[in-house]
Amino acid sequence: MRDKVGDTVKQFKKIVLIIVGSLSLVLGVVGIILPLVPTTPLLLLAAACYVRSSNRLYHWLISNKYAGSYIQNYRDGNGIPLKAKIIGVTALWLAMSYSILFVVPLLAVKILLFIIGAYVTWFILKQKTLHNKME
Repeated sequence: MRDKVGDTVKQFKKIVLIIVGSLSLVLGVVGIILPLVPTTPLLLLAAACYVRSSNRLYHWLISNKYAGSYIQNYRDGNGIPLKAKIIGVTALWLAMSYSILFVVPLLAVKILLFIIGAYVTWFILKQKTLHNKME
């Protein structure tokens, strides 16, 4: 009985990771087209979900001719392309500024959004920059 429960929990976790990874992948692909959606972090999240849930999906993703280079460059320590950093930070602050100035009425939430934006900016900028390949 105990093994059955453990297997069920494992299977549920696997399904959730595949769903989250697939949603991240779709959003990451949308981010290639739309500058407001950050591509690299979403593809990295998809890879992290897939590596924990499906070897087949993970290998498909990292060998994909479009998305694979983003993940492989980051994984190999080559960094994030400069263009991706610039677009990511710019889009982040455009969205955060709009939300802080026009959407959110509470000062505490505005401050929280600013802190989150500052942290994400710091995280993106601290990553190594890939100069030889502008994607």
